[in-house]
Amino acid sequence: MLSSSLTTVKSLPLKKRLCFLLKLVCFVSSVLIFCEFLIYYVVIFQCRWPEVKGGAHKGEKETSTSVLKAIILADTHLLGEIKGHWLDKLRREWQMERSFQTALWLLQPDIVFILGDVFDEGKWSSPQAWAEDVRRFRKMFKYPPSTELVVVVGNHDIGFHYEMTTYKINRFEKVFNFTSGKLITRKGINFVVVNSVAMEGDGCAVCRTSEAKLVALSHKLNCSQQKPNHSNKRCSDVEKLPASEPILLQHYPLYRKNDAECSGEDSAPPEEKNIPFKEKYDVLSQEASQKLIWWFHPRLILSGHTHSACEVLHAGKIPEISVPSFSWRNRNNPSFIMGSITPADFSLQKCLLPYESRVFTIYCAAGALLVILILAHFQLLTPPFYFAQHLISKHKAV
Repeated sequence: MLSSSLTTVKSLPLKKRLCFLLKLVCFVSSVLIFCEFLIYYVVIFQCRWPEVKGGAHKGEKETSTSVLKAIILADTHLLGEIKGHWLDKLRREWQMERSFQTALWLLQPDIVFILGDVFDEGKWSSPQAWAEDVRRFRKMFKYPPSTELVVVVGNHDIGFHYEMTTYKINRFEKVFNFTSGKLITRKGINFVVVNSVAMEGDGCAVCRTSEAKLVALSHKLNCSQQKPNHSNKRCSDVEKLPASEPILLQHYPLYRKNDAECSGEDSAPPEEKNIPFKEKYDVLSQEASQKLIWWFHPRLILSGHTHSACEVLHAGKIPEISVPSFSWRNRNNPSFIMGSITPADFSLQKCLLPYESRVFTIYCAAGALLVILILAHFQLLTPPFYFAQHLISKHKAV
């Protein structure tokens, strides 16, 4: 049987063999193009900017130019030279690059926020390794002049508190123009950038400097939100800022016991939700969390670090959104947040990226189909009706 099949293969005309080979190449190429390129367009095309319910002033309708469109993502964890395998780097970085560039092209945001842990080994990187990581980041997350990129520092970028040094902070600030206590105001909306790694509360030099900047900024913001006829000597010489309650951008979440109250398909797995969080490691301490709320009275807090999605209310009224990891190395279903923001209101919408398990399923199904087609073409696979006919004839003989 096998020898006759091989004879049939050899007897096929060269033209037919080349035609079949061309069909196989087209099939394989189509699967690769879809799974590695087109799938990001198919999935992200379904995401829509949320509508803001209220305007800057009640009773007024917001125009498209007065709404700030922001994309928020976190924990990209670009692999380094110590723990990063070249194949893992190639795969994960391609996925993130295609997702980011596709999102920019389809959604055209005004601003993008990355909430820390840009790099996986920034806390260990030598100057040469750091330069290489930065080069790769700039290639993956390049953006047009119409879009602004704001990057927040995370513990993997400069180390946990006990690993954090002025040198590591300075080189991060030099690349990303990051400063803790920095105010970013766009379209009358105030964003406060926080180095949450420096909120240890132990009086270290970096912590003191960071907290001093935050206190000074909170004073400016609080004075700016007072009514014009309100007399306050402490605010008489203070530079006035837009009277909009700020949005905090940081890496660590504010204190919460665990993720037990978190829900959604990209929240923590059920077996992890009840694991207690460690203060100053998984979340900020209760003291640091209370300070930030007391200083700024924010209307929204955006954080990362846990790699899972969560939404909690602080003091019964201040929402905090923990943004899940943007890397498939940390999740099967990464996502990012789309925010439509005005000085008085905001609306958020989650945009889920392709599930890696589904991409893997497509590859497996395509591989199985490819094998069947090859076997059938070379007559190495018995057609189903021949098998059925054989069973029927055998039954009649009995």
